[in-house]
Amino acid sequence: MVSQDKTDLGKQAKQDGDIGQLIKRLDMLDERLDNMDSIVTSLIERVMARPFVMEVTCPNCGQTIEINVTSGVRLRGKE
Repeated sequence: MVSQDKTDLGKQAKQDGDIGQLIKRLDMLDERLDNMDSIVTSLIERVMARPFVMEVTCPNCGQTIEINVTSGVRLRGKE
């Protein structure tokens, strides 16, 4: 009976640790997404008057994603 209780406490402690680790990883992911959002927003604010192309490569699969940002302002040609 006592060993059963110790086993249950050990399992509970492991689950609590796993949940804590999951929460920590989700917080880190949230922070990274917030940072990316801030970077993209500042870049867009800088280049609103002209088109902007940004390529991002996935570190896991290596796939390249191309992001095209254009504004509603018409570009003037050379006169």
